[in-house]
Amino acid sequence: MTLVNRGVVVLDCAEPEKLAEFYRQLLEGEQSHASANLVEVRGADGIRLAFRRDVNATPPSWPRPENSLQVHLDFLVEDLDEAERRVVELGGRPLETKSAPGPYEERGYADPAGHSFTLRLLPAMAPKQG
Repeated sequence: MTLVNRGVVVLDCAEPEKLAEFYRQLLEGEQSHASANLVEVRGADGIRLAFRRDVNATPPSWPRPENSLQVHLDFLVEDLDEAERRVVELGGRPLETKSAPGPYEERGYADPAGHSFTLRLLPAMAPKQG
């Protein structure tokens, strides 16, 4: 018997309906649950995110040290420029950050409620040899 059936990342925010709609459109998904204080969306790839009402929620200040990074999401994309245009169109904003070390090109953003997330370029897959 499976102990845990599924996992859901939950972000606290003042207006869960609005934030859920931002992510539903970004992930090209659907709303899968809604109550007075919680809205859940399921992205086209199956990722599940929920947004819980907290009228006292304050966005993290990352990359500044005060009230810094609490949690952030990474989304893998094939075209960073196209994905960035969509994020801004939906109400997100780019964050001023230094390039992250490592093999991936990535860019940081804040959603309309101020939660940080990253768009990361999918690594190119080399064709199999032999």
